[in-house]
Amino acid sequence: MYNSSNQPLINLAWHHPHTGQRRMMSAALPVTIGRAADNSIPLDSKFVSAHHVRLEERQGEVFVIDMGSRNSVRLNNNDVSDESVVFHGDQLQIGPFTFSLEIPENSSVLAGPATQLLPTSQIQRVAKMTAHAAVTPVLPHQQPLIRDTGTADFPPAIFRKKIVPVDMLTRIVGEQIEETSYLAIGGGLGSFVWVDHLMVYGVKRQDIVSIGFEPKPYGRYRRLCRNSQIPDHERLRSNSDSCPDNLWGWPGYAVREIWDNTSHGRLGQAARIGWQIFNEPLVQTYTPKAGVVFDSIDQEAARIGWDKIWRHGRVRAVRKTDDGRYVVAYSLIKPDGSTEHKLILAQFVHLAVGYPGVRFLSDLQEYREKTGDFHHVVNAYEKHDEVYDHLEQYGGTVLIRGRGIVASRIIQRIQEARERSGRDIRIIHLMRSPNTEGQKAGLAQRAVDNHWEFQPFNWPKAAWGGDLRKKLENANTKTRAELLDQWGGTTTADRLDWRDMVREGLTAGWYSIYFGTVLDVRPHKKTGQIATKVMQNHGEVALAVADYIVDATGLEAGIEGNALLKDLVTHYDLPRNGKGRLKVTNDFALIDMDNGRGQIYASGISTLGGPFAAVDSFLGLQYAALRSVDNLTAQNAPGLRRLNGLRSLNQWTRWARGVQP
Repeated sequence: MYNSSNQPLINLAWHHPHTGQRRMMSAALPVTIGRAADNSIPLDSKFVSAHHVRLEERQGEVFVIDMGSRNSVRLNNNDVSDESVVFHGDQLQIGPFTFSLEIPENSSVLAGPATQLLPTSQIQRVAKMTAHAAVTPVLPHQQPLIRDTGTADFPPAIFRKKIVPVDMLTRIVGEQIEETSYLAIGGGLGSFVWVDHLMVYGVKRQDIVSIGFEPKPYGRYRRLCRNSQIPDHERLRSNSDSCPDNLWGWPGYAVREIWDNTSHGRLGQAARIGWQIFNEPLVQTYTPKAGVVFDSIDQEAARIGWDKIWRHGRVRAVRKTDDGRYVVAYSLIKPDGSTEHKLILAQFVHLAVGYPGVRFLSDLQEYREKTGDFHHVVNAYEKHDEVYDHLEQYGGTVLIRGRGIVASRIIQRIQEARERSGRDIRIIHLMRSPNTEGQKAGLAQRAVDNHWEFQPFNWPKAAWGGDLRKKLENANTKTRAELLDQWGGTTTADRLDWRDMVREGLTAGWYSIYFGTVLDVRPHKKTGQIATKVMQNHGEVALAVADYIVDATGLEAGIEGNALLKDLVTHYDLPRNGKGRLKVTNDFALIDMDNGRGQIYASGISTLGGPFAAVDSFLGLQYAALRSVDNLTAQNAPGLRRLNGLRSLNQWTRWARGVQP
């Protein structure tokens, strides 16, 4: 659909967050949205920037562009950093306003929805719209692709089959179909570690492809660290020998830090780290600085040529083929922001897609939707530095929800703001129930102090490489879930300085703990602050009033939150493990996805409940990669050779010299 100027139109619908009034608008692209009156759609809200976003058409697709706003832009509950392609049915969130986007019938940008895995009803609607058009709209760069489906949906209709005939794929896409031996889906740390193992074991770079969103394999992880107030100079919750850049684990980060301090004359610091390492666990456990880890990964990425392996794209679906391989549909994102829909064939596939999203407590989400206040109620994993900037300038009270490593870091960051500014800054920590006795597992029991459970890492050390790991590996599905419940739970690192800080805060009164269940969260009528009504455990109702609320309850981890995994599990009716995640073998192969010689492996949080406890840790990703690549080597997979003593020493020497594997 075009207007008189032959410009494509887009339909937008939204509700006013306070009055509930629904508005609809059909506008010619480009469209600008913001608080200023000169926008195509002006919005009266202090949480909307003067010129917030711009919607424009490029080569038949619609893009949303953040116009340098100081406020967030979210697309389908995901942050938009600079710009992103939008499709029919997407939800665009600007401050308290949520826009539903619709690409009109016969529009030149109708091909936009083709890059989504749509529900059947939506596919039928798109097909119906296409049938009414004079011709099927096809973008120039899509000309060789998916040309005989008769509809605008992508992946093509053939992906509805469980086994896809390769000769039919060839007829659909012609000679442009790609092929590779190894395909890593996710493009993050899990993919990087798997690819690193493949290359050290002998696979050539040209036989590997990785698809993901971040050019740096640690990109998302680093962003989550920074948002949760772990900048590069602070230490991660990881031990010395968990090295994503070094599959041998030696020299670990502690040895490297000792050497760096010694070579720069900082002998006292080197001695302290050495004392710390040789006296664990009697003293505080060593953890590496975030920036050191990221720099090390950069070096290894350069060594293996990660930039030539990684592609910027979104994987839509994975299907078995009739020749013992897998066909993967993905949308390649080009440097100019346009997308090209592609298919690639691979014999061995690795899934490491990470956490699907940020978990947000339902009562806090409801508060944000009702009030449009996205600045005073935040998630610890969202960017929220303005909270600490405001506290340092004016002081105030922060209510924290959640109890674990993220909450402890937020408390430390607030204390840093107190010390730096000298302002009156207070913390109300709302916990569901008291914790006076640490969780037990056999003869072991966690230490507890002021209702916090302490453990150096998320799981007991023996679950990483000792008898507990072997016990879990040999257990059945039900027993694994029970063991993980016994060993796991909410903990934080046993840091003496942090424990002293909490004790001092309780004594001085700037840190206080309350127990109970939240009944309601709403703006305080008199002060304008945020009032949280709590049913305390002894039966009385209390009101906690704060300037800010920080949700530190963690990240979403279920399969349903990831469209790719959900589609795969549903399409092939895959079994789940005792934790509801992907069921894998002890070698991390996805059960029921074998296809002749072809296999799919998985790692990361999607395998929690399988043969390893700490699956989302650095060491967990390394362990899963080691087991899967060893398994492939035993099957004589192409390019792989056993890493025996001499070959391992040779490869380690190449690593130490920075020479390509």
